[in-house]
Amino acid sequence: MTINTSIKITSEKLNLNECYNFVQDASCGGIALFVGTVRNATKNKEVILLDFSGYEPMAIKEMQKIADRALEKFDIHKISIHHAVGELKIGDIPVIIAVSSAHRKAAFEACEFAIDTLKETVPIWKKEHFEDGEVWVNSHP
Repeated sequence: MTINTSIKITSEKLNLNECYNFVQDASCGGIALFVGTVRNATKNKEVILLDFSGYEPMAIKEMQKIADRALEKFDIHKISIHHAVGELKIGDIPVIIAVSSAHRKAAFEACEFAIDTLKETVPIWKKEHFEDGEVWVNSHP
C-alpha cells in the first residue's frame, strides 16, 4: 500500500527537504511547493514575531481531509502538509505544502487549493507581536 499523504504539526523547525523528498516520485514530472514565511511587517506595523497555536487533534484531521480531497479532486500523486506551532521569528517557516503530479498544472492547482482551504478550515491561530502590543489574526474557524 502506498502512502500518499504526509501531515504534520510540530513545534520543531519545518524541513523543506522532508516535504520535497516525500512527494518526489519517478512517475511525477512536476512538484509544486508553497512555503509560507514570517514577514517583518503587516498593515504598516513592524512584526517582531508570530505565535501559532491550535487545537492539534482537530487540525490534523482537517489537514488530512484537505489532502484527501486534493487527491480526489486533482490528478496528483502525493501531498505533504506541514505546519509549525509556537513562536516563529522573521524568516521562519510556519507552513509547507508540497504536491507532486505527472504534469505541473495539477500540482499547482492542488497546492493552491490546499493552502487556501487550510487557512479557511484548520483550527490553527496566529498572534502577531509588535513593539506596542499584539493582535490575533484569522481567528476562525
